Amino acid sequence: MILPIDQRCDVLVVGSGIAGLLAALDAAGAGCAVTLLTSTRLFSGSSFYPGTWGLGLIGPEDENDCADLCRTIQEVGCHMASPEMVETFAAGIRPAIEQVRSMGVKLRRAVQKGQREFIPCFDHKNRDWNGLEFDSVREVFSRRIDELGIQVVEGCQVLELTKQGGRVSGCVALHRGELRYFGCRALVLATGGYGSLFRRHLCTEDVAGMGQALALNAGCTLVNMEFMQMMPGYISPAPKTIFNEKTFRFTHMRRSSGAPLLPPGPETDRLLDLRSTHGPFTARLDSKEVDIALFRALQEDERGVEVTYSDALRQDPPEFITTYFDWLREAKGLTVDDPIRIGVFAHAANGGVRIGPDASTGVPGLFACGEVTGGMHGADRIGGLSTANGLVFGGRAGRSAAASCVGAPPPPDHCTVEGYRCTDPEGAFRTLQDLMSAHAMILRRESGLRSALDRIDELEAGLDRRPSRESRAIGSERIITARLTTARCVLIAALLRRESRGSHYREDFPAQDCAQERQIQICQKNKSLIVRFAKPFHGEKRDHICCD
Repeated sequence: MILPIDQRCDVLVVGSGIAGLLAALDAAGAGCAVTLLTSTRLFSGSSFYPGTWGLGLIGPEDENDCADLCRTIQEVGCHMASPEMVETFAAGIRPAIEQVRSMGVKLRRAVQKGQREFIPCFDHKNRDWNGLEFDSVREVFSRRIDELGIQVVEGCQVLELTKQGGRVSGCVALHRGELRYFGCRALVLATGGYGSLFRRHLCTEDVAGMGQALALNAGCTLVNMEFMQMMPGYISPAPKTIFNEKTFRFTHMRRSSGAPLLPPGPETDRLLDLRSTHGPFTARLDSKEVDIALFRALQEDERGVEVTYSDALRQDPPEFITTYFDWLREAKGLTVDDPIRIGVFAHAANGGVRIGPDASTGVPGLFACGEVTGGMHGADRIGGLSTANGLVFGGRAGRSAAASCVGAPPPPDHCTVEGYRCTDPEGAFRTLQDLMSAHAMILRRESGLRSALDRIDELEAGLDRRPSRESRAIGSERIITARLTTARCVLIAALLRRESRGSHYREDFPAQDCAQERQIQICQKNKSLIVRFAKPFHGEKRDHICCD
């Protein structure tokens, strides 16, 4: 099928979370004609997930704190991050925060900054804590989008990246039931993570790994795909609301039978106090026993674990927790007195498309930023750095894409698309979510991972693809194929890493193995996935863009 070009621009940005928005604004600010595509609506994805009050954002307190933040990122990440990427990241946070502040975005500041609740998740000290409030971001960014003349196309699902002479020159997308070809001189992927590949997830439905598969097909490498944040969240009465981990030390948790989740006593008190210092599950700390108990209780009864709070929380709540409960009352109609039921949910990806410090992917004309990328985080991620990542590398991606347009050829006037339809893509996706939830959540074993991979092979075969020229059918086939590909990448990386490290926990290999202190990279050759350990960093500033 031949598609004539529908729209031309200099820089095409795919995704409208915080990273995509910054990329579009900075590219337009550099003088480029910019089009921003979003599969749902403007201000979407995990950045604007309605299950929490806003976006926590941290950075170094001053220039002297930058070196400590770099060391801590590596320690928390179990040395799975690129040293060069970490240094670039940490150095860029303060300028990025100042950029959004100068634009007029209101940043919430801590009044009682010294309270332990303001120490970022997994960190050892207070940093420069800021709260990015959704309403302020929407207001300020909307105004700048209009001022810079950025074209926004909502409800536009990208299905394929097009190339000309090895350089990315645009994309094919499904928009309002029709296939459209958008041409550009440079493209920025900011499509988010892959949390909704799991049945229970704390992210929007569109965060399902589309960008990772698009990048693979274009020739990029994925890194750290096995490192996925798993978080406690509400099952009822406000489903998919993020549970505030800072409250763990004030909780009473009971199974559906009425029995305590963990045996009462000093050891459980110690574990809950430790668990209050971090949001996602980690295999590094003793507090993993809390998450494992939560997950197993959820397997036994899908109603989850009942949580009530102690009198100590009601009488003298810390500022950070007060902010959360104020939002919870206003947005969800819940108070500290209401019992809730919680479970373990998939949340955010720590890995993704391998990029360099300038947000380049190694594929000419293609840049990436935000949660779709990997390399600046490791096996665990410090709280507040996901937003910082979007700001720092979103801006870098936009500026780099703009610079790459100089001398770049215009996009072709048309592109060719192969179209297929398939059988029951929605049913295949539901089965995939159940597989990922059963075998790739916090408890992973070789038998389960292999079983899930075998079942994905069966799902692929059962799609029964047939040639088609019907746009919606082609879109559905491309989407389920991409989701299966990204899920397979998560599983094969988790299978290869035969140890427990950070967010990746193998029941059959519960210890961390020093010999596996290397990133796992995945690329695609001749439509086959190749997964392998990269060379160790050994403290050197190396950024392996290719697979070998």
